[in-house]
Amino acid sequence: MLNEKELTGRACTHVVQLDELGAGLHRAVVGPFLAMKDAAAREGIAIEIVSAFRDFEAQAGIWNRKFRGERPLYDAHGNVRDHAALPEDELIDAIICWSAVPGASRHHWGADIDVIDRAAVPGDYRVRLLPDEAQPDGVFGKLHRWLDDNMRRFGFFRPYRDYRGGVHPEPWHLSYAPVSAVALELLTEELVAEAVGAGAILGKERVLARLPELYRRYVINIDQPEFSTRALA
Repeated sequence: MLNEKELTGRACTHVVQLDELGAGLHRAVVGPFLAMKDAAAREGIAIEIVSAFRDFEAQAGIWNRKFRGERPLYDAHGNVRDHAALPEDELIDAIICWSAVPGASRHHWGADIDVIDRAAVPGDYRVRLLPDEAQPDGVFGKLHRWLDDNMRRFGFFRPYRDYRGGVHPEPWHLSYAPVSAVALELLTEELVAEAVGAGAILGKERVLARLPELYRRYVINIDQPEFSTRALA
């Protein structure tokens, strides 16, 4: 079980840092992930984590750079949006549909990872983590076909598989259900409000004013695992 600080990314006591992976994972996720990675390797797929545990400050850095226009904002199709043309509420929506409010990111839990197939990356290719890469003819098409067939047996699912009116689909974002299902139940709107209120987050006032809506639309509005988590616990 995660405590309040761990749930909101303000502590990392639940995380194991794995230098060989260049990532931190919740202690309960290490074994299942390595087993999945080994199984994929036997079929010529080199699963690599490009993002795993991310603390509150790291998430705030992403949020603030996007808020200032220092990182691009994308629409659902991967087209860059005009930062300067967005009023504050639209800017918040443009950020949050790809990057969570600090304190509410699933990456705080160490149970959620963004993955690519390193074996499929051409030497001069810059990974973008956009939906076209996961299409059947995309650079990571083979990886995602394999995940479709195999990730469930290791306990992983895609929380942003389909568009549900909140976060845009992120096929590369996998979640270890036995940990994340419990964490999501524990991450209340009040906990998020406390973390946001104490943090150095641009647009904080509007985020807090809109938090009931943002929490419903972007935090708890996910695709559920297509299997029972009890059998994996």
